[in-house]
Amino acid sequence: MTPMEGRPRTRAVRLGPRSLAALCLVSAVGVAGFGWPLFADPSSQVAAHAQDAPWLFAGLLVLLVAVVMATISESGLGPKAVAMLGVLAATGAALRPIGAGTAGIEPMFFLMVLSGRVLGPGFGFVLGSVTMFSSALLTGGVGPWLPFQMLAMGWFTMGAGLLPGPDRLRGRGELALLAAYGFCAAFAYGTVMNLAGWPFMGALASNVAFDPHADVTANLARFLAYCLATSLGWDLGRAVVTVVLTLALGAPLLKALRRATRRAAFETPVTFEPR
Repeated sequence: MTPMEGRPRTRAVRLGPRSLAALCLVSAVGVAGFGWPLFADPSSQVAAHAQDAPWLFAGLLVLLVAVVMATISESGLGPKAVAMLGVLAATGAALRPIGAGTAGIEPMFFLMVLSGRVLGPGFGFVLGSVTMFSSALLTGGVGPWLPFQMLAMGWFTMGAGLLPGPDRLRGRGELALLAAYGFCAAFAYGTVMNLAGWPFMGALASNVAFDPHADVTANLARFLAYCLATSLGWDLGRAVVTVVLTLALGAPLLKALRRATRRAAFETPVTFEPR
């Protein structure tokens, strides 16, 4: 009998019903965790205990991310995929301290874009979250902001896996798509993380601080001014570094990731037929 292997796939993790439901639940809680200041009633208990919110959301997000990882693992994250997850997460964690965030020099973001592209949204979400957690342990950046970073990086990497044409688009077109995504997503990541900390700068009496008594439109204007005044340079640096590294190193790294995935034979069915 001759083994006939099916066509190799580049999706390390499939999102089954349970995985998708858990991921949606975590994302919904994350959206609430990031956006509650814009919609909470000033007289509500949420606003009254604003200083406690980061810790409450931190514990909840950590638990929900753990549930998502366990569910995706049950859906087919085998030993080979776990090994690749560990290697990529360790590489990303090692890349993060290189620039230490200086002027937005954060090379780990381009690796997350390429990994999410090759290995799919499910693997991408887990990889982004685990990489951020590992890098926080490495750099001593553990705090109430960590769950928000893990969730934002999970979204960032998952988004790359949702880009169109994963099995057809190759060459310069694919690199251009990934570079454009990396540029926009780098700004999105910084903006989302700003939203996590912005409501708690109440001690700064300025026109960019969160005003619990203002309406959504006024607070959005304040938030935009806050982003422009505090993080535009960092976000621009992160976006430019991601684009440059994607265009310069993307082709060989994509090829290497795809070759490693084929050799690992994730989800490749093996069938036998008689001679």
